[in-house]
Amino acid sequence: MATPSAWKLDDHPKLPKGKTIALIVLDGWGESAPDQYNCIHNAPTPAMDSLKNGAPDTWTLIKAHGTAVGLPSEDDMGNSEVGHNALGAGRIYAQGAKLCDIALASGKIFDGEGFKYVSESFEKNSLHFVGLLSDGGVHSRLDQLLLLIKGSAERGAKRIRVHILTDGRDVLDGSSVGFVETLEADLAKHRENGIDAQIASGGGRMYVTLDRYENDWEVVKRGWDAQVLGEAPHKFKNAVEAVKTLRKEPGANDQYLPPFVIVDDAGKAVGPIVDGDAVVTFNFRADRMVMHAKALEYEDFEKFDRVRFPKIRYAGMLQYDGELKLPNRYLVSPPEIDRTSGEYLVHNGVRTFACSETVKFGHVTFFWNGNRSGYFNEKLEEYVEIPSDSGISFNVKPKMKALEIGEKARDAILSGKFDQVRVNIPNGDMVGHTGDIEATVVACEAADLAVKMIFDAIEQVKGIYVVTADHGNAEDMVKRDKAGKPALDKEGKLQILTSHTLKPVPIAIGGPGLSQGVRFRKDLDTPGLANVAATVMNLHGFVAPADYEPTLIEVVE
Repeated sequence: MATPSAWKLDDHPKLPKGKTIALIVLDGWGESAPDQYNCIHNAPTPAMDSLKNGAPDTWTLIKAHGTAVGLPSEDDMGNSEVGHNALGAGRIYAQGAKLCDIALASGKIFDGEGFKYVSESFEKNSLHFVGLLSDGGVHSRLDQLLLLIKGSAERGAKRIRVHILTDGRDVLDGSSVGFVETLEADLAKHRENGIDAQIASGGGRMYVTLDRYENDWEVVKRGWDAQVLGEAPHKFKNAVEAVKTLRKEPGANDQYLPPFVIVDDAGKAVGPIVDGDAVVTFNFRADRMVMHAKALEYEDFEKFDRVRFPKIRYAGMLQYDGELKLPNRYLVSPPEIDRTSGEYLVHNGVRTFACSETVKFGHVTFFWNGNRSGYFNEKLEEYVEIPSDSGISFNVKPKMKALEIGEKARDAILSGKFDQVRVNIPNGDMVGHTGDIEATVVACEAADLAVKMIFDAIEQVKGIYVVTADHGNAEDMVKRDKAGKPALDKEGKLQILTSHTLKPVPIAIGGPGLSQGVRFRKDLDTPGLANVAATVMNLHGFVAPADYEPTLIEVVE
């Protein structure tokens, strides 16, 4: 822990303190060419549109994917976790997939305490892998799973079971079949070498196992029943047949496939998790693993009837919640993010309010604060979570809680109690993930209304606003061919894009409190989300720490 003197920020020589700052993150709000698949362009968004009039001095674009947020390559789309880490930390840390890539490439993942712990089950029991079967690189990667299986087999695992969750959200719907075929082919090679390796169960990511923020425990229960109890409404002899068959149902898609189990010739499940087994959840992204981890690890658990609670050796790919120490064992250590901008500002007396609805509340608090739960100083901070709608797809109510978030932010600004009011407005991302273009247009309009509400409050208190996003999504809702034209599938149907994008995101500054002469710098090469922290520190009247990514602004006399 740093000493009190180490937290002291120098005053900025040209920017005054004391202005209320509204810091708005529009989730999934990228910048792309206008066309019929750009939901942001097609929505009435007068508040956000008006900001472009200040380009390039007070409106510009920044990177929110790839190396700019600590991911391995420029082909890696950004996501909300790494985006908010970068926004809050002000520095770029190796993240998720990159951390795991490094550990796998060096072999260190197999030398760590987490792997040694699960390997104690190899001699007499099964090793289970549970996670998202995808190459999207947002929550997991298929190539990493194959390396984990290979490394485990080489180190003594004799009986391996894989519990797959199909994607269709970060990758194209229908791609699940190819991923399952790839995995099955790999497992077959291990069987030729004497390893009993099989897929044991499966289901769609949004319907089985991968819920987040305690939104719907029934999702986790469906996964538990299939993976632990070996029970599901659908039973098949192999996983390729399972996915192909279930996808033929009316309205079926990868995200919402029902749970299934793989059975032997006698109709018995081939791989339920039992006492003495080892379990590894191979997702590297945290948010959709925490609830499942609680069910696997907590002896005192009342969210649903587990029927039986097997005594297992469990490890996550990463530790999914550092504050809860969940899970207690993990294969790859998380990035150690220290000295976040939020912590610095609180130590310098900046009173902070943070708010979002459930699905993004952790992003504007936990991830913003460097994967840290709770307050830095309860006397100077207030965090407000608005419950998200549960039990429905987000396109059913695409306005979500945008207006409620706007109202909470407005009230916090007008109260005079806070120097910074920080919000995440989730609509563009959460509704964009459904692939419903019409609903996403409504979602973007609602987000803009919330922004306008916050702008009006900032106007009243003569404050400053900073508006940006964590990654793209709603600005491009169709798969593109190499020429950039909308892509069609084999049947001639449009391929809807439900994933994040590689597009840049906007950032804008303004408000009556913005000092004269403040503008965006033009001398930075490809600035990204990590540059925002120093920028906000400047606007609060402080100079950012020397090791932060440089500020986006300058003051011109």
